[in-house]
Amino acid sequence: MFPARLAAVQQQVQQALDAAIATQPAGDLRDAMAYAATGGKRLRAFLVLESAALHGVSAAAALPAAAAVEALHAYSLVHDDLPCMDDDDLRRGLPTLHVKWDEATAVLAGDALQTLAFQLCCDPALGAPERRLALVAALAEASGASGMVYGQALDIAAETATTPLTLPQITALQAGKTGALIRFAATAGALLAGADPKPLRDYSEALGLAFQIADDILDVEGDVALTGKKLGKDAAAGKATFVSLLGLEGARARAAELTSIACDALTPYGPAAESLREAARFVISRQN
Repeated sequence: MFPARLAAVQQQVQQALDAAIATQPAGDLRDAMAYAATGGKRLRAFLVLESAALHGVSAAAALPAAAAVEALHAYSLVHDDLPCMDDDDLRRGLPTLHVKWDEATAVLAGDALQTLAFQLCCDPALGAPERRLALVAALAEASGASGMVYGQALDIAAETATTPLTLPQITALQAGKTGALIRFAATAGALLAGADPKPLRDYSEALGLAFQIADDILDVEGDVALTGKKLGKDAAAGKATFVSLLGLEGARARAAELTSIACDALTPYGPAAESLREAARFVISRQN
């Protein structure tokens, strides 16, 4: 069920992103935006649409929010790959945007994808103005200086720190860099319905950490052909990770524990949340 549902979401969201980007003026900037917004797991979009379904919000009514979180995620990857950040030249098995074009185009394409995300959150299809405003506010909080960007700032600072980060520090860093956007995605459906987002927030906080631990494990033992990006960079840079602090088996055990916590948080929704439980199990078994 989950693989088929995820594949359907990938197609839906790609079409929505392509349509939104196609409205921009033709040229390198638009082409670069489209390049950055193509492909990926679309797990965040899946979380938006599934959390919406739990609250009786149709896929059509929630699709702009699903596209929005993927546009913002695409921007974050473009900027994360820049030479002044993680300096990567491979993403999803293809040259990173600044390699294919140049750094200036990469910065501008990332900027444009970020603002497109907020434009998508204002789509009237999402419902009443107060619902759209709540969505915009939540996305801003998740992506800004107290969320994703904050986590990236902590990550950069750690590269020049005299001592490696501790486990609580890494957990806090990743709760921002990776977890904040996952939290937004998982609670978006509740926001659109005006419902209590707490169960989905608890689910997403455990899910986000499990996701990052899985990434740390893949960085050690993954296959470049499957991950589509360079591996082993954290170890080469001497960065502390969940794997370096817990060991491979300890990291796997912690990821499995977090998956159980995430699934338990969905108890109030009963069987209707089974696809979200499958998503949590997918997160720690994925190969990319």
